[in-house]
Amino acid sequence: MKTAVLVIDVQRICFEPEPQPFEADAVVARINQLTTWAREKALPVIVVQHEEPDTEIAYQSEGWQLHTDLITAQGDVFVRKTTPDAFHDTVLKTTLDRLEIEQLVVCGYATDFCVDTTTRRAAVLGYEIELVSDAHTTHDKPYASGELIRQHHTFVLPAADSFPTKIKAVTTADLLER
Repeated sequence: MKTAVLVIDVQRICFEPEPQPFEADAVVARINQLTTWAREKALPVIVVQHEEPDTEIAYQSEGWQLHTDLITAQGDVFVRKTTPDAFHDTVLKTTLDRLEIEQLVVCGYATDFCVDTTTRRAAVLGYEIELVSDAHTTHDKPYASGELIRQHHTFVLPAADSFPTKIKAVTTADLLER
């Protein structure tokens, strides 16, 4: 089964200003471990960037840029999106089809919006999903901490059994041992 790593919205505006998301630095470091692992195995790395015109995350703005510590490489694929769903009106599906991808390793920001929405859409489309439980994050919200939100989604997404495929939660360490 051909696999790709999908890195969602690891952008400056999401990670670098205070307050930072839960375990921001550790999550970026784990994502770098995942993408290094993927490149060593010749697996595609797909980097998704959110954008909204006339905002701090407008295309090519400072906030839109990738986190300064996120490592990218020649050969990585970059996808621009304008909604929480990285498949909606983007080149993601055609890119995955062209690369013959059947499985996605999902990580990034924000657990409760773009990671959740993209993961669900990918499962509906039939992709096998491995949600990296310690490599996605979000900010604290008035109703729950970023830590609790990550734990909740890491439990809820794999518990859903109505998708055509199963979503699995795995840790960075589990993936790196393969």
